[in-house]
Amino acid sequence: MKGRRRRGWLQATRRRGLPGGARPAEMYGVCGCCGALRPRYKRLVDNIFPEDPEDGLVKTNMEKLTFYALSAPEKLDRIGAYLSERLIRDVGRHRYGYVCIAMEALDQLLMACHCQSINLFVESFLKMVAKLLESEKPNLQILGTNSFVKFANIEEDTPSYHRSYDFFVSRFSEMCHSSHDDTEIKTKIRMSGIKGLQGVVRKTVNDELQANIWDPQHMDKIVPSLLFNLQHIEEAESRSPSPLQAPEKEKENPAELAERCLRELLGRAAFGNIKNAIKPVLIHLDNHSLWEPKVFAIRCFKIIMYSIQPQHSHLVIQQLLSHLDANSRSAATVRAGIVEVLSEAAVIAATGSVGPTVLEMFNTLLRQLRLSIDYALTGSYDGAISLGTKIIKEHEERMFQEAVIKTIGSFASTLPTYQRSEVILFIMSKVPLPSLHHPMETGKTGENRNRLTQIMLLKSLLQVSTGFQCNNMMSALPSNFLDRLLSTALMEDAEIRLFVLEILISFIDRHGNRHKFSTISTLSDISVLKLKVDKCSRQDTVFMKKHSQQLYRHIYLSCKEESNIQKHYEALYGLLALISIELANEEVVVDLIRLVLAVQDVAQVNEENLPVYNRCALYALGAAYLNLISQLTTVPAFCQHIHEVIETRKKEAPYMLPEAVFVEKPRLSQNLDGVVIEFLFRQSKISEVLGGSGYNSDRLCLPYVPQLTDEDRLSKRKSIGETISLQVEVESRNSPEKEERVPAEEITYETLKKAIVDSGAVEEQERERRRQVVEKFQKAPFEEIAAHCGARASLLQSKLNQIFEITIRPPPSPSGTITAAYGQPQNHSIPVYEMKFPDLCVY
Repeated sequence: MKGRRRRGWLQATRRRGLPGGARPAEMYGVCGCCGALRPRYKRLVDNIFPEDPEDGLVKTNMEKLTFYALSAPEKLDRIGAYLSERLIRDVGRHRYGYVCIAMEALDQLLMACHCQSINLFVESFLKMVAKLLESEKPNLQILGTNSFVKFANIEEDTPSYHRSYDFFVSRFSEMCHSSHDDTEIKTKIRMSGIKGLQGVVRKTVNDELQANIWDPQHMDKIVPSLLFNLQHIEEAESRSPSPLQAPEKEKENPAELAERCLRELLGRAAFGNIKNAIKPVLIHLDNHSLWEPKVFAIRCFKIIMYSIQPQHSHLVIQQLLSHLDANSRSAATVRAGIVEVLSEAAVIAATGSVGPTVLEMFNTLLRQLRLSIDYALTGSYDGAISLGTKIIKEHEERMFQEAVIKTIGSFASTLPTYQRSEVILFIMSKVPLPSLHHPMETGKTGENRNRLTQIMLLKSLLQVSTGFQCNNMMSALPSNFLDRLLSTALMEDAEIRLFVLEILISFIDRHGNRHKFSTISTLSDISVLKLKVDKCSRQDTVFMKKHSQQLYRHIYLSCKEESNIQKHYEALYGLLALISIELANEEVVVDLIRLVLAVQDVAQVNEENLPVYNRCALYALGAAYLNLISQLTTVPAFCQHIHEVIETRKKEAPYMLPEAVFVEKPRLSQNLDGVVIEFLFRQSKISEVLGGSGYNSDRLCLPYVPQLTDEDRLSKRKSIGETISLQVEVESRNSPEKEERVPAEEITYETLKKAIVDSGAVEEQERERRRQVVEKFQKAPFEEIAAHCGARASLLQSKLNQIFEITIRPPPSPSGTITAAYGQPQNHSIPVYEMKFPDLCVY
């Protein structure tokens, strides 16, 4: 009988995991020699484990354990400790079936119990999860991760002040980078790592008492782990065998799971945490050279911009701008990738709140544009090529410059009108102009840098102005902006002049008529163009009264340029046409007709010695515009005269019409000196027919003469007539009134050549003199400046006294006469401003 009991006890101990032959007292102490004397929580825990682990958790016994834990919550920590002890023992003995049962029991206890003592139980739980994650078995890692995710979804009633998740962040991040040989196991491990990171974020992000998950030490692990899985989405998609299995594969795709986790992380980010979340993204893209393909970088920042709160968008823009500055000496392809990403992010941010970063963004982009120009000219990032210097490829810098210009335009197109106007003024203020206030760099390298800078900034301005809609032209083209813009229209560079014309067209076109004048032609019926014409507003009338002559002058001078090509004449035609449609009243129409007739005279007289093509182009330009304006004014006699001249040209002089000139192979005449009057539009005839319809015939009879200003000198372009007028003016000022006039120097070709060549030196001397005056007033002592001004004031007063004595003839003084130095009596007069009047005369 005793032998049977002994054998039964041995079998029971083996089923419960006790070493064979060991007595209960050896395992549980003296009180454990009999099962009934062991603690109840231990007996309940032991009962949930079946004899065969494949049978799974004993559910009835698990219900008893759960009821006991709810009834005696003070025992919950001991239950957890005992379960942890058993699990650690089973892991060491490779009894993985009992490990799964222990974790299932822990999960059910966590879901059921929410008492104040749960913190100690959680510590035991996390200890067991950490033990599983440390295992090299993928199944145990996945099991521990799943348990942790279930725990992360539980909202605890009591706070924990000492719990740490550093190990879990590090371990889950390591699992995200798994490189297991088996592809399927590798995918499962990576997905478990992503789920674990998602659980850590959910558990800690909204609990101020937990460890700050937004610290750089955590973000530097979490964000790169998610990005690492996100960039392998192409590989995951390529492994999908068939469309029928696509939904199942999508669930098993680590890339999509990483994207959801990243969106959730960024969506929970507060204002002060955005920087810590974005910086690891930038570092990851740098370390893995992901800016150059730029597809993945753009995708990442689209996820970021659509996930964060809209009011935080400008923080991401600032981070990108700072990163662009930090990489100013990187390869052009890297910088171009950053700019492309910035373009996409800025467009998304503009729909929300960009904040104060608008001008900051444009300032950074323009600065990078200038640096790129310097790099392309010097060939290196240091300004000089030496041993070890990285050679720069010019075509890559051009690609970067085009990316910057595209970014400027795309971002500006999303801004409201008032911000867009500020950006336009800001860009224009950066354009280097040949004026006294904006000195240009000298030398060949300086000239190339100035020219490239002007072209790139004008390209940027053209991008910003495209599609710009403003009802008030006074606001769209303020005086300071228009003056600077038109001054660039007088430069010798044909490309710069073309950009200026296109910018003006973009501002003036407010009804989308620009593309209808892309080709120059003489249509017999302009109704086919379907022009959108609106009545000229009062603000536009005021604008034209103030700036019309300035516009006409620059159009006139642009027509006289020898370097013009077909694009220039097409732009001039479009500008004239749009002014006639958008800004024209009767006075403007008259002035435009006078302007075009003056251009016709330029081609006929040819004082500028223009080539044959330019003269034919001017004739054709005048014909096309007068054909358009005659049909817009709807004056029959005017239309008839224009039509007659055009028909005559078609028959006898087709080289004076746009259909023969503005083609790939223009048909030109070799002799334009003998143009008969029937081929020309006559000013007298036009003034007669328009005067009968209410237009100002007296003004029409006056030939147009441009107003010459200082802009020609500032743009370094002096004509022969200006040189002569300057010479005559200098001579007239320097010759004394009572001295015999010295005969003027004979004007020859050499004299004119010398005057034109020396004009640059004269400007340089004038600039230096002004600089010295400014420096004197900035650095000289106050007493010296006061003495200098006092001397000038005394000189001015003496000159005024002389003028008063000559011009003022006061009545004789009541003091009578005095004797002159030679004994002759002489009347003495007191000037009016020195006479003393009686008090009664003073009011």
